[in-house]
Amino acid sequence: MGVRSYDGLSDQELVQMAANEPEAVGQLFRRHARAVYAYCARRTGDLDLAEDLTSVVFLEALRHRKVQLSGTSALPWLLGVANNITRNAERSLRRYRSALGRVPPAPESAGPEDDAIGRIAAQEALTLALHALRPLSPGERDVVVLVLWGELTYADAALSLGIPVGTVRSRLASARQKFASVMTRPVFSQEHP
Repeated sequence: MGVRSYDGLSDQELVQMAANEPEAVGQLFRRHARAVYAYCARRTGDLDLAEDLTSVVFLEALRHRKVQLSGTSALPWLLGVANNITRNAERSLRRYRSALGRVPPAPESAGPEDDAIGRIAAQEALTLALHALRPLSPGERDVVVLVLWGELTYADAALSLGIPVGTVRSRLASARQKFASVMTRPVFSQEHP
């Protein structure tokens, strides 16, 4: 049995074959990786990140192998995937930087007592938060944790959960109604007893 050559095949044929022959994605990679890498580098301004994102683009191509190309080249589709991947990477980086900015600096002389008090306060807040989630359905809880607490967009939460954006919206609305009817005081109060 000889080694199959993918050189003469069209991009559409390679995309269709990728489901059963991962080497077809390898051929797409050899054809289009430079262009995808250049696009990612221009979008991010970071060559190392662009290299990582190029790999992610082709992993996504392998995941979504049932794509119909609009033309003869897979490059427009791959660049569309690259656009989404780089946008998500930029958003993740912004969230990460924002989260780091919200973290208070460590006290100069924090001792074990301070750590224990902080841990107890965090545990109490977590217990209150989990108590507030109890009346929600599992789907509502997932949406609340991702959107309200995790600060994901509706679209990102939908992607994360594998559900339509409309379902995210309706679950969040339902959760908010339940919170309004159950809660008589805020779960996370700024006031100290």
